[in-house]
Amino acid sequence: MRKYFITGLLILVPLAITLWVLNLIISTMDQSLLLLPVSWRPEALIGFRIPGLGSILTLLIIFLTGVATRNFIGRQVVRLWEGLLTRIPVVKSIYSSVKQVSDTLFSSSGNAFRKAMLVQYPRQGSWTIAFLTGTPGGEVANHLAGDYVSLYVPTTPNPTSGFFLMVPRVDTIELDMSVDEALKYIVSMGVVAPELADKKVNTPGVAKAG
Repeated sequence: MRKYFITGLLILVPLAITLWVLNLIISTMDQSLLLLPVSWRPEALIGFRIPGLGSILTLLIIFLTGVATRNFIGRQVVRLWEGLLTRIPVVKSIYSSVKQVSDTLFSSSGNAFRKAMLVQYPRQGSWTIAFLTGTPGGEVANHLAGDYVSLYVPTTPNPTSGFFLMVPRVDTIELDMSVDEALKYIVSMGVVAPELADKKVNTPGVAKAG
């Protein structure tokens, strides 16, 4: 009896959590329908709500924004818009901080959250997985002698919260695994271990066939 119950949990719990997360994402993205006039919304046109329609609208807005800002005129509009926001006292600090973070995270040329690292935390001899976010800068860098890196140490099983550390690069180990694999390892609390990458070992003195 007990083993059947556990088997059912193992099947249904991941499915339920997946559906809950998808429902949360879709419900949040559906809020974009509120941007439309009331007379244009699905409830007014066809009489009932269509789940996911707002998600399509959100993705379309994101895509069209990217297309529009890739040309010269679009870039000028963005600069004017950013110039306006940076003149508003409270908005300036919030927008500038969020933009710096988003540029770092989503820039194709950046290294933030693109490398999984092994670091000793919270004490010597205790290891955990962290993500490289960059290197210390500004006033902080003036007080750190040597080569330091900035790391984000996520918590388990919720990786959206964590700790920010600045540690010597020599005290870290770069892992040969993708960020997705590292996240799975963290969320599963070490149960889902990433597979080892296949590597060819060259034995000295042995010639390659072929």
